[in-house]
Amino acid sequence: MQIRIAGTVSESIVDGPGFRYVIFTQGCPHNCPGCHNPQTHDFNGGKLVDTDELFNECIEDPLNKGVTFSGGEPFCQAAALYELGKRFKERGLSIWCYSGWTWKELWQQAEMKDDVCKLLSIIDVLVDGRFILERKTLSLPFRGSENQRLIDVRASIEENAVIGYIGKL
Repeated sequence: MQIRIAGTVSESIVDGPGFRYVIFTQGCPHNCPGCHNPQTHDFNGGKLVDTDELFNECIEDPLNKGVTFSGGEPFCQAAALYELGKRFKERGLSIWCYSGWTWKELWQQAEMKDDVCKLLSIIDVLVDGRFILERKTLSLPFRGSENQRLIDVRASIEENAVIGYIGKL
């Protein structure tokens, strides 16, 4: 399966806890002013790569404890990320995902798009919400602006309410 990406980082320590393999998806409908990755907004930019290539590159590095889907907007390519993410989960890697959509907006999409629902089902932590330049902060781990939340996806699904992530940062 192919996916359009802007690039990858093999050992990030700023996109979730521990060493993480980060996939920056290409294409974003949000266009947040002050976005850290504006080069990822164009849906025709970046490059097409095979998900097998990304999987193999990640698992070759024994230091990686998890994978982060960033962007762009990962949920615009939910089907490919779900298939890839299942493979990472089978290897015991945690999955974090950044989205400009809020939890509520994603669940509204999931009601109509099975791929969005499937991708949510394998994510451990969701960082939700658009980047808001006026609320930019350097004091909160793994977030760019104060409105963004770290959501424990599994607990939130079980409780049918947003449950904040309280794991090790």
